[in-house]
Amino acid sequence: MSQRRVVITGASAVACAGLGREAFFDGLLAAAPAERPRNVPEFDMSTYFDKKEMRRLDRHAHFALICAAEALAEAGDLGYDPERIGTLIGTGVGGMRTFEEQVMVLQEKGARRVSPFLIPMMMANASSAQVSMKYGFEGPCETTVTACAASNQSIGNAFNMIRWDRCDAMVSGGTESATTPTGMAGFQNMTALSSVGVSRPFDADRDGFIQAEGAGVLVLEELEAARARGATILAEVLGYATTADAHHITAPSPGGKGAIKCMTRAMNDAELAAADVGYVNAHGTSTPLNDAAEAHACAELFGTSNGPAVTSIKGVTGHSLGAAGALEAVSIVESMVRGVIPPTANTSAVDPELPQIDVVVGEGREWTPSPTLSNSFGFGGHNATLVFGPAPR
Repeated sequence: MSQRRVVITGASAVACAGLGREAFFDGLLAAAPAERPRNVPEFDMSTYFDKKEMRRLDRHAHFALICAAEALAEAGDLGYDPERIGTLIGTGVGGMRTFEEQVMVLQEKGARRVSPFLIPMMMANASSAQVSMKYGFEGPCETTVTACAASNQSIGNAFNMIRWDRCDAMVSGGTESATTPTGMAGFQNMTALSSVGVSRPFDADRDGFIQAEGAGVLVLEELEAARARGATILAEVLGYATTADAHHITAPSPGGKGAIKCMTRAMNDAELAAADVGYVNAHGTSTPLNDAAEAHACAELFGTSNGPAVTSIKGVTGHSLGAAGALEAVSIVESMVRGVIPPTANTSAVDPELPQIDVVVGEGREWTPSPTLSNSFGFGGHNATLVFGPAPR
């Protein structure tokens, strides 16, 4: 089977930290916001959408379309057969905001007042479908819905589409806007959210995450075709793996066993040894069990001395569920462009009860870009690890 190399030629993010990749990364280097939940700041949607699109699209689709527009503009004219360009944007929840609003309409005003656009607005595949229709991409158009692993699995599946010569380019990532009263109450009542409103990954005082919304989108292409059309290459996708814990609907497998297997398979897929990895962008949700499992997994694979830098951007971004992996992928791209790893906000030191992995704290750390693992672990036992590398010379 053909194993073509896959590169990233466009990337954009929409998050509480900023709109667009550069502003988003600037936000990762700044102090964490205090707001709960971590919603995207209000901005003028009319600069992106007409009145009909503003009314007939859920917020999670708005985010995906904005990111796709910016990432595609950066990538430039792809020039491929539309049947060879696909769209794969994941989500954990989909149009929960619209669904919740329309349930209230049903209760207060009756069935006849429920929007006829409810179903196409709330369906999880709306974002992929909208991007495909807007740009005329006729290749695979799919949506991965695997909780907090959705973005990584989407990007990983898009990577496979290209390297296995099924597509020439893919628009891929994740989007989420589920910070609704019901959504917030559900996470609060299962004690997943921080009781003090601070996300501090790997810290001794971590007590849960801050719920967030946002989106991230990448444009992936085959390396030689991207070079031939003169595209600016930002980074390369080197490998991918996904596994299942088969253990518990919300808790990770003990000792990070599932994470260890997933990270190992991803490195094997990229033909890398542990010593080749310079950075791990951790899932790092700031929950006691997740951070412990991931720290043990990193220690098992890389040791506790001279291991790769580890950071979680969720101290700033909060946890955007199905969009988290896509935001983290965009942050890795910009880390490679700038030569800076963002710090783990709100964390001063690794919990002494955990293996002492090299978590970046305080300020951003300069580095020479090298192979990077990006982890996403979702409710249901879904594990997904992507491997990124700097732009090939």
